[in-house]
Amino acid sequence: MRKILFYETISGRKPIEDFLDQLPAKTAQKVTWVLKLIEDLERVPSKYFKKMVNTPDLWEVRATSGSNIFRLIGFFDDPDLLILAHAFQKKTQKTPKRAIKIAEERKKDYFRRKKK
Repeated sequence: MRKILFYETISGRKPIEDFLDQLPAKTAQKVTWVLKLIEDLERVPSKYFKKMVNTPDLWEVRATSGSNIFRLIGFFDDPDLLILAHAFQKKTQKTPKRAIKIAEERKKDYFRRKKK
């Protein structure tokens, strides 16, 4: 069973929580349902969760609500601990480079502060 945590900035802010709080209740509920699937299922369908291609160990949580598509990008701290670092509403076919860059920077920050 996996555990999911939200990346926390040095000031204590959690960008994923902020993102979810801005969503309509029904949409946030759908995203939360997908997160629960990822925690509970040993083999999660790639429709909901998959390794991102051309990235160094970033994973993508995929949620759809109506015609809206949402992505949460994270990384593993250990085989059963997923840290979600960035979230956005997907509006184009490709994941924006900026979204990947933000997730990678937060991953570096997470491990740098964990060492201390």
